[in-house]
Amino acid sequence: MSTSIWYVSKYVAPPGSGTAGGRGYLLMKELSLMGHRVAIITSDSNQLAEPPHLETGFLFQQVDGIQLCWVRTMKYSVAKSARRILSWLHFEWRLLWLPTHKLPKPDVVVVSSLSLLTVLNGLWWRIRYKCRLVFEVRDIWPLTLVEEGGFRPSNPFVWSLGVVERLGYKYADAIVGTMPNLGEHVQRVLGYPMPTHCIPMGIDAEAFATLECLPDDYEATYFPRGKFVVAHVGSIGITNALGTFLDCAEAMKDQLSIHFLVVGDGDLRDAYRNKYAHLNNLTFGPKVSKAMVQSVLAKCDLLYFSVHLSKVWQYGQSLNKVIDYMMAGKPVVASYTGYPSMINEANCGTYVPAGDVAALVQEVHRYAQMDPQERLLIGARGKAWLLENRGYPKLANEYLGIMSNGVRHS
Repeated sequence: MSTSIWYVSKYVAPPGSGTAGGRGYLLMKELSLMGHRVAIITSDSNQLAEPPHLETGFLFQQVDGIQLCWVRTMKYSVAKSARRILSWLHFEWRLLWLPTHKLPKPDVVVVSSLSLLTVLNGLWWRIRYKCRLVFEVRDIWPLTLVEEGGFRPSNPFVWSLGVVERLGYKYADAIVGTMPNLGEHVQRVLGYPMPTHCIPMGIDAEAFATLECLPDDYEATYFPRGKFVVAHVGSIGITNALGTFLDCAEAMKDQLSIHFLVVGDGDLRDAYRNKYAHLNNLTFGPKVSKAMVQSVLAKCDLLYFSVHLSKVWQYGQSLNKVIDYMMAGKPVVASYTGYPSMINEANCGTYVPAGDVAALVQEVHRYAQMDPQERLLIGARGKAWLLENRGYPKLANEYLGIMSNGVRHS
């Protein structure tokens, strides 16, 4: 039987319109292909996407069998700003005037953070349409604000978000997270356990089928010949915790057969380049297009990602970066203290404690001394595991089961 689904998130977009928000769209696309009626409601103020220009408050499109509703919302240029929060509030206000007569009556409404405030509209729609409500958590707020944003738990804004979060956990018919251990956090917030489900990031098969080669001069300039290359590919900002990686390069500066590569852009790129300019075993390569990322990773021997010490990671991770790394078929080493997932499940790499330079040095050295065929086998396990477990058709089918079997908690 066909199900009518609304997927509501301020930050979701078709893959072709940018790099952010693709997971939700691809899940809904698969549900549409299964014959379900799907509407996605999103905003035009997503910094990491390229939404259409809206002349009016709402723009409706039919894309991939999905009814896509863009909501014109206040723009902002700085993520950590009051204007971003005002944009959240503006989005929720505009949703109150959503021309719902143009949408099919929902059987299920999925509200996906961020913005966490969409939970309030979701609770209203749940009452109005007598439909199921799924609360999807992609970022654990307000915990992230406290742990990584420097806010105090007593801050009025943080406290208010905490109230919204508890309402969502208490009254939603189903709770879904991209992180595998979200249930522990939900229990901590509510004071009692609540069933939770994990629908993580998946593999966009079409994106990996359309890869581009690197320009010849890029390879010649940034990849040293005949060396073991350890790489971080992605954003270079405060949340990426690259200090451990760079200090590892400093500690191994005399081991000239090992080279460290950072590819990407971000607020801290110039500062890092200046601080570590004296190192001959470290190169900063410019950002490449998404279609070229796999071409960069293919030329590396060991791939690296890191996080800061934070309670956020106690509940697990499901990062696009890790998917890109594993799809490259290369071993992954992570400076990560938290709930393990993906890398350990696939047995395609190792974790070292976040911030522990000595442990990272030891692990890089171990991989560099390893037989190349053994490294290939380790990397191949990661790609095989992803292909078996993280295809969007499989994840969408699991999501549909959660939507269909949701039991109201009230």
